Amino acid sequence: MIKTNALRIGAFLIAAAAVIIWSCNNGSNASVLAPMPADKPLLPRADTNAIPAGKYGEMVRYGRALMMNTAYYIGPEGVSGKYLGNRMNCTNCHQDAGTKPFSFNLMLSHAQYPQYRAREGKVLTLAERVNNCVTRPHNGKPLPLDSREMVAFLSYFRWINSFVTQDRSYKGGHNLDITFPAVAASPERGKALYQQHCARCHGPEGAGQASGLTYVYPPLWGPYGYQPGSSMHRVIKQAQWLKANMPYDKATWEKPFLTDEEALDIAAYVNDDSIHPRPDVKNYDYPYKEEKAIDYDKGPFADTFSARQHKYGPFQPIISYWENKCLKAVY
Repeated sequence: MIKTNALRIGAFLIAAAAVIIWSCNNGSNASVLAPMPADKPLLPRADTNAIPAGKYGEMVRYGRALMMNTAYYIGPEGVSGKYLGNRMNCTNCHQDAGTKPFSFNLMLSHAQYPQYRAREGKVLTLAERVNNCVTRPHNGKPLPLDSREMVAFLSYFRWINSFVTQDRSYKGGHNLDITFPAVAASPERGKALYQQHCARCHGPEGAGQASGLTYVYPPLWGPYGYQPGSSMHRVIKQAQWLKANMPYDKATWEKPFLTDEEALDIAAYVNDDSIHPRPDVKNYDYPYKEEKAIDYDKGPFADTFSARQHKYGPFQPIISYWENKCLKAVY
């Protein structure tokens, strides 16, 4: 009898463990945990010679011009309106007007919206997402939804989306993955790396290089930099982007110049608010703490880690904590 009960208890425990494993791998996180297909094609480039004629084509061209020369058109001294709070251009982050792979690529955006956004805790339209960028990295005020500029942005995104097959998965739509070191990212190490690799363009004090109504190289902090609520203010997010794109004349996504640890250290230095002031943040967002990105350093948090560790790491313990609870660690 005792032996039979022990066998039953053992079988129950095995079954319970199987349920837990199944729930982690077959629940809402299944697509996150699944490995990427090895044969995924790289996102194609959009051929500007293929922009159609007519009124729609005119809006596509204007949308691309807005991506490339945002400050000229809608910056503080913009010729088409004064909406931005700084003189940066969309292409500073979304390189090649949003068509460069692994550079906050936008070629899939028209098909991906409306979508739920954890930062706002609601479903956003693509127009609302455009205004997120206008108000956060650009520290500005929203474009009217029926304005010529908003229609041009949306027309351009629809056109670049036409170069991808909608039922396929592509490389380059997200930033490059990085491997997390066992130590926290270091603003001190990052400062030395910044002076070595970044200061020649962005300046020793991160002020960028201005030219006319815009910047040749954008500021990285200071009164004309991006807000703390921006994606670039997250250390992991910026490090992934740096790995594929910086220094601009040395790095490619196929052959990065910076190591993963160096990219994290530079991002930690650039985003060190204790030494680098930024515009006042309008909203820290993430109304639901269990959906908050792990490298977002403003509490409350759905785990036991400090604000400093959320900002600088080490990140693997946080990821493991979430995975052990069958939760999605977002970064």
